[in-house]
Amino acid sequence: MSLLARRVLVAGLLGFTAVATRLGLWQVHRRSERLANNASILALRTAPELDVSQRGATSLANRRVRATGVYDRTHELVLRTQALRELPGVVLVTPLRLSGAGDTAVLVERGFVPSPDAVTLPPEAVQLDELGSQRVHGVALALTAEADSGAPLVHHEMMTWRRLDLAALRARLPYPILDVVIRQTPDSSLPQMPRRREPTELNEGPHLSYAIQWFAFAAIAVVFAVVFWRGGKRG
Repeated sequence: MSLLARRVLVAGLLGFTAVATRLGLWQVHRRSERLANNASILALRTAPELDVSQRGATSLANRRVRATGVYDRTHELVLRTQALRELPGVVLVTPLRLSGAGDTAVLVERGFVPSPDAVTLPPEAVQLDELGSQRVHGVALALTAEADSGAPLVHHEMMTWRRLDLAALRARLPYPILDVVIRQTPDSSLPQMPRRREPTELNEGPHLSYAIQWFAFAAIAVVFAVVFWRGGKRG
């Protein structure tokens, strides 16, 4: 290998080393950001429970909340392509007409219902009524606007959604709704179906493993650069 070719190869390897190191440092930074965000969310979830009807100007997102009202199953929503412990199914989201809040409602994620195609609500779902005044406890999760507006579609005369989209939901529901959905948490006093779910577990994500991979690639590139440079000198 000529001296010029060796220099170009070594320069390329060192350039890759710089890029890989920068990407590794970026992943470390992203991990730090995620850990800080998780700490903020955990602090909110462990704060005293709020009544959604008396929140004032306080943000409800990620707070433990309670709500009292009557379910409106006429306008119930189905989240398709869901899974619980690798079992396919759907998630029921039912508007709760709030007591003492005028015409306002809040969406309640009541829980998971097994469904073989993860789209169709099974026939036994008609038995999932919870009649009368209900007191709901859970974690409030923010509703946001997505590019696909939640991708609603009608399947067997039931509206199903890929995700909850605030703007699309407000346009379709006949009454105002809050900007959060309450994920109702498991409670032994509740019916077994639908199966209530805990909020998504907080974790640091894959950033540390990605950082280690990039740093490893950088180290390998340095080793190869040294080998090629010294090998050329001996030649």
